[in-house]
Amino acid sequence: MDRLKIWMFNRQASSKENRPDRIIEALSLQPGQNVADIGVGGGYYSLRFARTVGSDGIVYGVDTNRKFLEHLSASAAKKGLANVKTIEASSMITSIPAGSLDTVFMRNVFHHLKDRARYFEDLSKLLKTGGRVAIIDYAGDVRHGNKLFRRPKGHHVSKERILEEMTAVGYVMEKSYDFLPEQSFTIFLCRRR
Repeated sequence: MDRLKIWMFNRQASSKENRPDRIIEALSLQPGQNVADIGVGGGYYSLRFARTVGSDGIVYGVDTNRKFLEHLSASAAKKGLANVKTIEASSMITSIPAGSLDTVFMRNVFHHLKDRARYFEDLSKLLKTGGRVAIIDYAGDVRHGNKLFRRPKGHHVSKERILEEMTAVGYVMEKSYDFLPEQSFTIFLCRRR
């Protein structure tokens, strides 16, 4: 079952429809930067980030699913990417050095977080001054032609809700993109430190 999920997550992340190249471009990652990919799924973005930040940067792949992390580690090793470190989500705050992250990337994760205010307050401690949090999440129901596809309850969150919650805990919106067909994409700067 986990192998099927990994395949499905990577297929979805890499599909032209979901515009992975534009997402990478919008993130403007640089060699030597440190990135946390929270909710690695199949590892597609973690591996792309690792190539972009190079051997002087680090990509922390964070997930609740140990099998996803094992797959990411194996994939990184196979591709010769020694700058990928995997971390179970429950130990993220103690495993990533304080003030070390340039960017946190979350794709389809925000709606799963329970106590988001506390989560993002804790996360701010891991960010460098000027560190960013990029959030991509399902925006709600989607219309394809004349058919309406409803998201399961709790598996989406409006862009307005994300903005409201992030602002309330000390983040400020840096950029917002509208090129994804089913998701919002917003980058926030951390004002607290």
